[in-house]
Amino acid sequence: MRYRALGNSGIEASVVGLGTWVTGGGEWWGPWPEDDESIRAIHAALNAGVNLIDTAPCYGYGHSEEIVGRAIRDRRDQAVVATKCGLWWHDDRGSAFYERDGRTVRRCVRPETMRVEIEDSLRRLGTDRIDLYQTHWPSTEPDKTPICDTMACLMEMKAAGKIRAIGVSNVSLDELQENLRCGDVVSDQFRYSILSRAAEADILPFCQKHALATLTYMSLEQGLLTGKVGMDRVFSESEFRSDTNWNPWFKLANRPRILDLLAGWKDLTDRYRCTLAQLVVAWTAAQPGVTHVLCGARRADQIIETAAAGDIELAPEVSDRMRKDVEALGEPA
Repeated sequence: MRYRALGNSGIEASVVGLGTWVTGGGEWWGPWPEDDESIRAIHAALNAGVNLIDTAPCYGYGHSEEIVGRAIRDRRDQAVVATKCGLWWHDDRGSAFYERDGRTVRRCVRPETMRVEIEDSLRRLGTDRIDLYQTHWPSTEPDKTPICDTMACLMEMKAAGKIRAIGVSNVSLDELQENLRCGDVVSDQFRYSILSRAAEADILPFCQKHALATLTYMSLEQGLLTGKVGMDRVFSESEFRSDTNWNPWFKLANRPRILDLLAGWKDLTDRYRCTLAQLVVAWTAAQPGVTHVLCGARRADQIIETAAAGDIELAPEVSDRMRKDVEALGEPA
């Protein structure tokens, strides 16, 4: 496993990180993962050299953090724990974001709610400090908190020793720049994959120029780029992957083009003696500005597989070929 700096924080984190959205369970993920299996997956990640574990309060309304806390209880120093604040479901403060599992989740980065969130996260995680604390989504109207107010609260938490480093997530370039003007931000987390490359237009070059760490999510497009989502795979209406607005490549009409693309990379998986998932994660980690790639896992074998991508360094011509192959797909129907 290779390790890279989380900005100027002094923290070294694995190139491949474990994302624990699925660990929280809920309607988005179909059958609820077994907690014991989730813990085995976290232990397997740590044993494979993955020290970056990313979670959030809204992943199962605290459940993911609780499971991460149980898993790292006797090995806290092995883990770089990243969690978040800013998605609030306890009352009507904040701006409504989405409804799921019978709750209304709101974007809220008021200092008063963040002070509640940090204590809840510390308790659920069973730790006295969070290594990387990130705003999950920026606030929006009608309940929009000034970025400098949010950042001042985060800086207070850092001064108090409750967090070691501050990150942001899902921000525009203007919002990222404002956060940097207001406080000591070391990282940005956002969606990025070989199929979803919008961040290359602005966020990635900016982060690279300013030595900010980047944590990419959905880099395997919820399993689509593993080659394991065939034409016979059906998702229930409530599952995240049934919402093709997020990824129209999941539509049955589009899947054959993805499956043909992946089949065309067999010579590359043979060359690197790797799986498709490992090849795609290695491609993501090789892109300019990308420092860390988050991969979800229901089971231990899944994170063991993707963790191995942390040792793969693709030749530049291979990376270029994969990009051109994807560009040749055109747009999904």
